[in-house]
Amino acid sequence: MKKYMKEYMAKVDSFISEGINDASDDDVKIFLEEFDRKLSWFCHERLIHLLVTLFFALFLLIGMFMLVTNPEIFTAVLAVLFLCLTGPYVFHYYFLENSVQELYKKRDRIEEIVKNRKS
Repeated sequence: MKKYMKEYMAKVDSFISEGINDASDDDVKIFLEEFDRKLSWFCHERLIHLLVTLFFALFLLIGMFMLVTNPEIFTAVLAVLFLCLTGPYVFHYYFLENSVQELYKKRDRIEEIVKNRKS
């Protein structure tokens, strides 16, 4: 997903910097429809990863509590496992959140250019 999102953001940047001035109103409309559809997909992906991240963080806390109350090798392994899984989820969610926020700004930029082009 990370690669796909980066490639799509590069495509949007290219459209903003090079293609939007040469595009017809219909082409811009089609581009914005695709943009909105993909943005909703990215937002859905972000929501799912938020939920997964929160659940893994909750499981990590439960594992830590179990380790403190019942210090056995199994609970230690469980706590370490959840710690190792929570970290990458947090970083991936951070990437998704920042990328979606950047796409919101790009959407506003496209609307601004279209608005200025019409006047």
